[in-house]
This record gives sequence, structure tokens and C-alpha cells, in this order.
Amino acid sequence: MAQSRRWERTATAVLLACALAAPFVLYPVFLMEALCFALFACAFNLLIGYVGLLSFGHAAFFGGAAYITAHTVKVWGLPPELGILAGVAVAAILGTGFGWLAIRRLGIYFAMITLALAQMVYFVALQVPFTGGEDGIQAVPRGRLLGVIDLDDTWTMYYFVLAVFLIGFGVIVRTINSPFGQVIKAIRENEPRATSLGYHADHYKLVVFILSAGLSGLAGSLKSLVFQLASLTDVEWTMSGWVVLMTLFVFCVLLFRRGIVGLIASYAEPRREVPAGEKPPELAGAAARET
Repeated sequence: MAQSRRWERTATAVLLACALAAPFVLYPVFLMEALCFALFACAFNLLIGYVGLLSFGHAAFFGGAAYITAHTVKVWGLPPELGILAGVAVAAILGTGFGWLAIRRLGIYFAMITLALAQMVYFVALQVPFTGGEDGIQAVPRGRLLGVIDLDDTWTMYYFVLAVFLIGFGVIVRTINSPFGQVIKAIRENEPRATSLGYHADHYKLVVFILSAGLSGLAGSLKSLVFQLASLTDVEWTMSGWVVLMTLFVFCVLLFRRGIVGLIASYAEPRREVPAGEKPPELAGAAARET
């Protein structure tokens, strides 16, 4: 266990060092886009991976927050941190409404309800004046963080996006490793048993849905500042499809056929010397299958 934790800390430190050094090698705007969508995928995975609910409506939170942040920063003149908070708040409010309407349904019914609600948000964004219609909100100023840090500098903006991504990811990790996280895992594995233990499953699902919506909004708000644009693409149904594909792709890369996690775990496992004449466990298992 101690060796496994040591490997985890080492892997985390290496990944953090790579993230800090990445803009010296790769295009910073591309990296910022990757971080925004990575946070979006992590927020979506919190819902599907730990509660087992497949939503086709997360574009509403991502794009809705992007519009709110772009409008409040450009038109109202709010600083970027308040614009982001406004976007996250609106996404969480939308998540509360969506969740309250859809959380009692399961499977394809839940997915279709979230898709229908997201399409309503899309048509609202297409019609209301402040979104700019098909043109979107363009030339969004990045402003100064806390009135001091100039986010118009690409490198400064990159490290700000990286810091926000790490905060969002830290919230997700802390959530799933908390007692609350253990309850939602129990609900995913066996909801009737969790209910019999006194947990109100719908309440826990709703809280996770709202948290996922808020973090999706955080990703959308960051994206609107990075590209200085909020458009219909952010709230379109295809964005919900993209985040599903992104999440499943990352899951496959990490876990299927050992994957990255399996590779790290294989090095973290204590090595056992095989006595003379005894086959390694892998070979013994293969021989057993052949017989």
C-alpha cells in the first residue's frame, strides 16, 4: 500500500511538472483548450462514472456558462473572476432545474429528458438578443485577474487555466474519496440496498448532478475567456455528444487492456521472486486455460 501511494505521488508530481513545462514545447492556446475540455470531461465522468447516469444535456451547462461569462465580462465590465463565478452559478441553477425534472428517471428516459431540456436552452440562446444569435458574443476581454494579473498575456492565461483545472479536479477527487463519495458509489452499485440503509438516493443523485453541472459551467466559462468567444457551438447538442465520446475515450485509454493505470499499478505492485521450477502466475494461468 505504501509503495502504491509512493508511485501515485511520483506520477502526480511528474504530470504536474509536465503541465508546467508544456507551454515551452506546445502551443499554449491548444493546451488551454485541452484543459478546458478535460475539466468538462471530468465533470461529466463524475455523473456517469460514479452515479451511473448518462446525460445528453451537459452542453447546456457548458455553453450557458460560456454565454453568461462572456456577457458579464464584455457588457457589464465585471472582472474575469466574477464573470466565471456568474457562469458557474447559472450552470448550477440550470443543473438544479434539470436534475429535479430528470433525476427520478433512469436509463434512456433520463438521457432523453436531459437532451430535450438542453435543446430548449439551445433555442433560447438562438433567440434572445444578448447572446448575439448565430454570431455569438465575440471579442470577449480577458481582463485583469483580481485587478492585477493581466490575462491578455497568453502564458499568464495558461497558468491561470491550469490552476483552475487543478482546483476543479481536486474538488472531484475530494468528493469521490469522501463519505459522500462512498454513498454515491454504493447507490451506483446497488441502489435498493443503499435505500434500505436509509440513504435517499434521489437526493444524492441531485447533489452530484448539480456539482457536475457547476464544474461543466466552470469549463465553459474558462473556454469563453481563452477563445474570447461564446457561440452556439458551445450549447449545441453535438457538444453533449463530444463530452460523452471524450469521457469514454479517456476511460478506454486508462483502463482497457491494462492501460495507463494498469501499467502504473504493475510497477507499484511488490515483486515476488518465483522459486525454481515454479511457473510465474501469468504463465500458470495461461496453461490452465489451455487445459
